Amino acid sequence: MKTVSAAFDAAYWQSRYAIGRDGWDAHAITPPLRAYFDQLDVAAQPRILIPGAGRAYEAEYLHRLGFRQVFVADIAPEALEALAARVPDFPQEHLLLVDFFALPNAPTYDLIVEQTFFCALNPALRLAYARQCAKLLRPGGTLMGLLFDTDFGPVQEPPFGGSKEEYRDYFAPYFDFRHFDTATNSLKARQGRELFICLKRKPD
Repeated sequence: MKTVSAAFDAAYWQSRYAIGRDGWDAHAITPPLRAYFDQLDVAAQPRILIPGAGRAYEAEYLHRLGFRQVFVADIAPEALEALAARVPDFPQEHLLLVDFFALPNAPTYDLIVEQTFFCALNPALRLAYARQCAKLLRPGGTLMGLLFDTDFGPVQEPPFGGSKEEYRDYFAPYFDFRHFDTATNSLKARQGRELFICLKRKPD
């Protein structure tokens, strides 16, 4: 595991937004997530959390599909403000300016969406991330999304890469694996470098 001493706090991320160092931002929902959302049952109105949401194109897409229990969490005000500006009718109370690890365990969620948040965390927090996702999900709830399956080298700031084998060890204590393999419909620049994951929280 990489040793990284920095704390990537709200000021750090606000600075990156301010100077345009936001290369993770695809400026739209990515194809693997869009395909997954398109097969969800909007009538069920699942509670959905998108942590480290950034500008939250995923939340915008779900909202426009008719999902009304979508919550986004981020520590950078810029990120939440961008979503509010694009989607004025997105519920303000669903914009959570909070550290992911400080989110209360109740009420629980049916689905957590991972999109470039895991790679933005200090790698030392990866096991804690998996554990927190499990705490926030109801038993049988789903953690789905994309993880970078690539090595970015000895970097000291996000994004941080990793491998399928490494990631499996973090999630195995808390989740059953439904899908955990290379995404087949990634953006061109990310093809062959992303895992699509769909994990089910184990029973209590």
